[in-house]
Amino acid sequence: MTDIRRTILWVVFSASLFLIWDAWNKHNGQPSFFGPPRPSATSHAPASPGSAPSLLPGTGPIAATAPTSAAPAAAPAASGVAVTTEKVTITTDLVKATLDGRGGEIDRVEFLKQADPFDRKRNEVLFDETPERLYVAQTGLVPAAGGSGLPNHHTPMQLLPGPRTLAPGADSLDVKFESPPVGGVKLVKTYTFHRDNYVIDVKHEVVNDSAAAVDPRLYFQLVRDGNAPPGGSSFYSTFTGPAIYTESGKFKKIEFKAIEKHEPGDKPEHETNADNGWIAMVQHYFASAWLIDPPAGGAKQTREYFTTKADVDNPATGAKAHVYSIGMLVPLGSIAPGQSKTFVAKLFAGPQEEDKLSVLAPGLELVKDYGIFKILAEPLFWLLTQLHKVLGNWGWSIVGLVVLLKIAFYWLNAKAYGSMAKMKAINPKIMEMRERLKDKPQQMQQEMMRIYREEKVNPLGGCLPIVAQMPFFISLYWVLLSSVEMRNAPWIGWITDLSAKDPFFILPLLMTGTSLLQTWLNPTPPDPVQARMMWIMPLVFSVMFFVFPAGLVLYWLTNNILSIAQQYVINKRLGVT
Repeated sequence: MTDIRRTILWVVFSASLFLIWDAWNKHNGQPSFFGPPRPSATSHAPASPGSAPSLLPGTGPIAATAPTSAAPAAAPAASGVAVTTEKVTITTDLVKATLDGRGGEIDRVEFLKQADPFDRKRNEVLFDETPERLYVAQTGLVPAAGGSGLPNHHTPMQLLPGPRTLAPGADSLDVKFESPPVGGVKLVKTYTFHRDNYVIDVKHEVVNDSAAAVDPRLYFQLVRDGNAPPGGSSFYSTFTGPAIYTESGKFKKIEFKAIEKHEPGDKPEHETNADNGWIAMVQHYFASAWLIDPPAGGAKQTREYFTTKADVDNPATGAKAHVYSIGMLVPLGSIAPGQSKTFVAKLFAGPQEEDKLSVLAPGLELVKDYGIFKILAEPLFWLLTQLHKVLGNWGWSIVGLVVLLKIAFYWLNAKAYGSMAKMKAINPKIMEMRERLKDKPQQMQQEMMRIYREEKVNPLGGCLPIVAQMPFFISLYWVLLSSVEMRNAPWIGWITDLSAKDPFFILPLLMTGTSLLQTWLNPTPPDPVQARMMWIMPLVFSVMFFVFPAGLVLYWLTNNILSIAQQYVINKRLGVT
């Protein structure tokens, strides 16, 4: 039994050291053992002026070439009339968004109620187009047979007059762009921003001014560089990249590396055709997604999904920057001469608030990453939100949730701590026996088993009940790690953001102290090497807690304090000191 216990401890300790080593590798830009290498941290630079729209041969989607902020102020349209492009900033109660007249794309979204974790005087930015970062939302038209020749995200569009700030008392704000005729087709794009909402309605009106019928396809895509957002930790990682959801394929995350390895003609690692679903770009706490409402009357809206990669020249360094896109194509059908067709989609760009995501589209709440214990994490998050409704503070809600879990597992914990208390009570007898029989290992093992039998002690009795609870506490760990509600959420005093590390390291120091106290309350292993390891493990784990978000440290600290209290009471009741 002692050998089994020792083996379990060594496995846990070795695995912990390996995970720390793996996290350190990721922190220093080395590939992780558990996944593909991180995309190179090349920065995006806008494409050179005059870069033309490019198409992926054979498929038709617009390639993920970066839009250019350095494009000429005026570009000749197909009609020969110069169209002046300009950028416009829209302000609502939740967002400040920048829209570019070049293609009518959204190239910046700033959240007015989400502070930047590095500079609280600034707001969090999701979409952005700078020399260091690229993340934009684009739409446009391509012919059914592929190629160019219709208004797309490179086409200069005219910004029509209208308000730029959501007026007090107004529920919505419209911003309209109109393209010149390209191939005899004009595209009118209208963005509708709503009060208290991160969803933007995007209406496309396709007008056929040519003498022949046209059969265009409308594309929606999200384009970004392959770099993870700033603010991550070397000791835990969250997914950054595209995702697709369909009813048949369900939720599918797509690594940037998978897109990079994909060769023309290869089958993508995701569904390519469906009559339902959505696309998204996911990162820690936030997401963007193109959503299409089902047509009225139960009709189906077919769509084609694609992922692409492009290399963009960086004039400053001469290097190539990788740019990735995920998108979908929607056929609009034939449009006769002089006729028009309208199609409305929704663009979500905001925080991963689970209760709001679930009502926008089937499966959209899945962009929130709960790890492998999702089936447990979802009810735990629901319970956490119910506590917050009562307590009004996310920090105290975390404490309350841990208390409820400890109550739920009280008798299981009592059995474990009782077993550990008995082990501590007979520990002097075990130590004396080991010293006496140290030169007779076989007899020592037999004598140890006899003592356990007579004292009715199971050496594994303190481990198994705790192992049974681990999925619940790991699930709670992921709930706290992934919940955007923790961002900028204060607890008490110096803890003003539960998603950021403790600025004075008070919680990590308390966490280390309580972990060492727990070790002291546990029985000392008879093996000296095993005993030293029991003291080293809390110190090794404490290194991670100094950079963990305060909410996670608070959760572990509360669990430690409650465990110590229960173990102390059981030890006193059994007369163990």
